[in-house]
Amino acid sequence: MKLSFILLVLISVFGISAGRAQQTIDVAKITCDQFLAGRVTDSRTLSIWLSGYYNGTRHNTAVDVSAFQKHSTDLMDYCISHPDMNLMEAITNALGAKK
Repeated sequence: MKLSFILLVLISVFGISAGRAQQTIDVAKITCDQFLAGRVTDSRTLSIWLSGYYNGTRHNTAVDVSAFQKHSTDLMDYCISHPDMNLMEAITNALGAKK
């Protein structure tokens, strides 16, 4: 199960960007406006990465798809109201300990 999840994430992240030039993104510098507009990368891919990042910090290997969708919607709603806020800060404010 854990290996399947890891493979799914890797395919999702790297499979989508296979046709693009490689780039390094500092997620800590992304604003809500950039996230919503897809200026750095598409919002869905970034949402998946962020979910994996925060779940990884908690050693959580389970994927709750409905919770992921709700958290993504909550974050987007929060970012609409706070476009100049740093995305990582917005995640903390919008989702608190849930992330």
